Amino acid sequence: MFPHSISHGTRNLHNRINYWSLHALIYQRNQDGVLVMGMFQILMEPLTYGFMQRSLVVAILVGFICAVVGSYLMVQRLALLGDAISHSVLPGLAISYWMGVNIFLGAFVAGVFSTVIIAWIKLRSPIKEDAAMGIVLSSFFALGVTLITLIQKDNKIDLNHFLFGNILGVTPDDVEGTAVIAFIVLALVRSLYKELLFYTFDPLGAKVAGLPVNWLNFGLMVLIALTIVASMKSVGVILVLSLLITPGATAYLLVKRLHLVMLLGSAIGIVSSVAGLYLSYFYNLASGPAIVLVASGFFGIVFLFNQLPGVHGILHHGKS
Repeated sequence: MFPHSISHGTRNLHNRINYWSLHALIYQRNQDGVLVMGMFQILMEPLTYGFMQRSLVVAILVGFICAVVGSYLMVQRLALLGDAISHSVLPGLAISYWMGVNIFLGAFVAGVFSTVIIAWIKLRSPIKEDAAMGIVLSSFFALGVTLITLIQKDNKIDLNHFLFGNILGVTPDDVEGTAVIAFIVLALVRSLYKELLFYTFDPLGAKVAGLPVNWLNFGLMVLIALTIVASMKSVGVILVLSLLITPGATAYLLVKRLHLVMLLGSAIGIVSSVAGLYLSYFYNLASGPAIVLVASGFFGIVFLFNQLPGVHGILHHGKS
């Protein structure tokens, strides 16, 4: 009996220790003695819902691939092209919804088609590329808004979340589609990294070296279109440019090598997407603007830090 009593008492003590350890992990007392919820529970509580689990997966994937592909855009100074393609997917999205086909496919086709039109205008007229981008951007976006308005009149549905994003409303099919697109994008970047690196920094040198620069340029456009399509439900077609450019630009203030810009930019993009997701959940904010504001906040902090006396020189001396 005695050993059993000891064992029973030890087990009770062990259970009490586990209970208070867990209690201490989840709750903390501040200096005023007020019981506050611990950070662990704040972070884990939303993830008990299936829609938040799906949103978290999409946020991580989108933050990652946007920074990787956006690094090429930033280095080539083609931010306006990303904006043109992002706005150009809208009519494809509306048409595919009206026809009952996959909206990802329709948006992708429209995005690629817009790049073909931009290249055609550039080659067949004295119009410069930036002007061609502006023409295509505005015309495709106007067509998309018009088509969405007509569809909404007949079907009484809301397609506006594609404009500004609604990451909390992603479905299992959206997660699967985003994962497939992310895999394709990362596989293409990995397989063409050296060629795209050469072409990005020295297009003329790449052409002289015999690289198929036209196909590389088209491949880059395809990567941009795929990334934008994957990001539609998260930040929307209007704000996706920020997630494409801002994380990479923030990383570029700290490092110079392209692969480091991609890695650091991906980390910033993922943190921005996840933080924006939680802000959207807790404060009932639109997910797209929340994610963009976090990413912009990171850029602002790093930019101001970079302006401190001596910091700019130290960073750039280390990069050279």
